[in-house]
Amino acid sequence: MASLRTPLRFFAQAPRRFYSGAPTPAAKLNLPIDYKTTPILHHTSASLSNTSEYPAAATSKRLNLYQAINSALRTALSKSDRTIVFGEDVGFGGVFRCSMDLQTEFGSDRVFNTPLTEQGIAGFAIGAAAEGMKPIAEIQFADYVFPAFDQIVNEAAKFRYREGGTGINVGGLVIRMPCGAVGHGALYHTQSPESLFAHIPGLRVVMPRSPAQAKGLLLSSIFEHNDPVIFLEPKILYRAAVEYVPNEYYTIPLSKAEVIKPGKDLTVISYGQPLYLCSSAISAIEKAMPGVNVELIDLRTIYPWDRQTVIESVKKTGRAIVVHESMINYGVGAEVASTIQESAFLRLEAPVKRVAGWSTHTGLSYEQFILPDVTRIYDAIKQTLEY
Repeated sequence: MASLRTPLRFFAQAPRRFYSGAPTPAAKLNLPIDYKTTPILHHTSASLSNTSEYPAAATSKRLNLYQAINSALRTALSKSDRTIVFGEDVGFGGVFRCSMDLQTEFGSDRVFNTPLTEQGIAGFAIGAAAEGMKPIAEIQFADYVFPAFDQIVNEAAKFRYREGGTGINVGGLVIRMPCGAVGHGALYHTQSPESLFAHIPGLRVVMPRSPAQAKGLLLSSIFEHNDPVIFLEPKILYRAAVEYVPNEYYTIPLSKAEVIKPGKDLTVISYGQPLYLCSSAISAIEKAMPGVNVELIDLRTIYPWDRQTVIESVKKTGRAIVVHESMINYGVGAEVASTIQESAFLRLEAPVKRVAGWSTHTGLSYEQFILPDVTRIYDAIKQTLEY
């Protein structure tokens, strides 16, 4: 280990890591994501209508992610007078404007601010759901959810199990929270705690990748399940991701993964914002290695997750990579990789790789070096294909 007296030139001359995966020496993989052209989003209404999960004859409108969340909340409030929306500052729209204008439209008895107490917000939501309401609670940032962890884990998650055959549950309880990095979030505005909640039976954990997905998954969470739902929204996508979203009520089933792009040589499994990085890396690798075709799967629901779709894909391709933004240690990728090893071992042509955030807290500086990027994903794909 270098001492405090080590000359600075020692560090200046330290070996640099050159990524082997670049298609050419001049190639740049870590370019900003072009959300206007990415194949992950529906850039035309025709593209939307050709997707079986959305209403065939629905009218649609271009929305970004926060507008789609707002549309889902408005739809839920209109559908049932038992729906209520609350949290810190939601009355004027919230930090990210997801609840904008809802209090004006539906009144302060159904859309209202709460004190700054996450434990209180979760506790109130559980009680309301137990009385038959459809409470949609907002935690201002996922980083702030930990004071409510006891209420969520020891009360909400256990409620239906504890009630046994009575039929009483807290279904309809949805706890929304912005998560993930934005480039300058530092210690308390960057975390993605999905793996903590995914450890708990009785909860459903969901993270949408796009506006149309977010609306359908959120409405499904509110109206179609007897379990409480932790609904994580990648905050960097709130304004970046824009696509056509159906105006009408529709739902997307939870615990069902989606094959975004079919392929035959390797399976990439991810969710949330890293799907856009995966798509860019796949596009680059397929250009650099003609004939290679990579499958991309969006888990959408992190727990309980769709094992069947993933296993069927890996048995076909023989290779798998799991990508997520949250820390690699004890993460979602470990669970997915272990399940693949248990269920598709004899079909594997290479070890299952994980590309994830490093196991460290996120400081204000060097955030981009902690999180997965296109180059790391590209490298993992290339190494797995060449194994």
